[in-house]
Amino acid sequence: MTESRQGPLEQAVHELCADVRPPSEGAEERAWQRLDSLTKPPRSLGELEVLAARIAAVQETDRPTCCPSAITVFAADHGVVAEGVSAWSTDVTAQMVANFASGGAAINQLAAHVGARLVVVDVGVASDTSALEGVLQAKVRPGTRNMVVEPAMTREEAAAAFMAGAELARALADDGVKVIGTGEMGIGNTTAASALAAAYTEVPVSRVVGRGTGVDDATLQRKMVVVGDALRLHPPRHDDPFGTLAALGGLEIAAMAGVFVGGAAARVCVVADGFISAAAALAAMSLCPASRHYSFGSHTSREPGHSVTLVPLQLSPFLHLDMRLGEGTGAALGIGVMGAACAMMNGMATFEEAGVSGRSDS
Repeated sequence: MTESRQGPLEQAVHELCADVRPPSEGAEERAWQRLDSLTKPPRSLGELEVLAARIAAVQETDRPTCCPSAITVFAADHGVVAEGVSAWSTDVTAQMVANFASGGAAINQLAAHVGARLVVVDVGVASDTSALEGVLQAKVRPGTRNMVVEPAMTREEAAAAFMAGAELARALADDGVKVIGTGEMGIGNTTAASALAAAYTEVPVSRVVGRGTGVDDATLQRKMVVVGDALRLHPPRHDDPFGTLAALGGLEIAAMAGVFVGGAAARVCVVADGFISAAAALAAMSLCPASRHYSFGSHTSREPGHSVTLVPLQLSPFLHLDMRLGEGTGAALGIGVMGAACAMMNGMATFEEAGVSGRSDS
């Protein structure tokens, strides 16, 4: 486990977490009162109404909105790749950041489709990305260390990444953004996410480790061994969830955890993508339980660890598309559905406004 003495950045993390409060108790009830007054049989739009009520509760209004929205994509490398846990080399992380910058990736298309601003951040890519136009530079270090040899990050490094995410969330909220999607790019990050999921939920490693970027059977078995070794080297402590994040996580995962907490502090909705961003949401909730109220699931990933992380988060993703790309692609689609929920709640007439007779109970 990492050193236990708190530095100034970690103190800032804990201070931020302490400031987060759940939405007011009556906000969701008022949302349901409006939803039940609209021209439809009560609850006939199912989960779309549940989603609208949750967004309205976060925003404390019965006229919620998802505009404007933004998707943050944090990029970082992982020292554990040296253990042969990925089908791709570390070079691909920087290459994909360049692809984001030039507009050629899946997330570029989906963010544009739903009208979300795309913000790409280098928080720990092993190589220099500073020449790439539009890529924000918040590099804490050039990738994590190998978690089966030593902690992936020092506590202050993890805190620096966390606060980079939190500060970006605050800046976006100050700019009027109502919904923030979380995405990532980092070869090896499903290994880190698996280690965190197993540590925070105490489920067997075999239930959280998946094929990630499409590894073969031999690599999958090696990946399970590596995650198990990392957990034995850095046994999680319930009284130190931040130490677990530092020892087993990634710089981009810590930054996304910061977005979940920073977004909650700013009272905006934060949308998880798939497994890796859900692991970040789980880290955020372990540090700041109230952040869960501001977190939304978008889709169900093919990665087995995703369903495990969703249980303590109490999130029910509303899309099932067999996706496992990452980059925030599921979050982008989720923002589109959230926008539909808001449009329904805002635009529909009530029975009284439309002059439609309400339900008659015999």
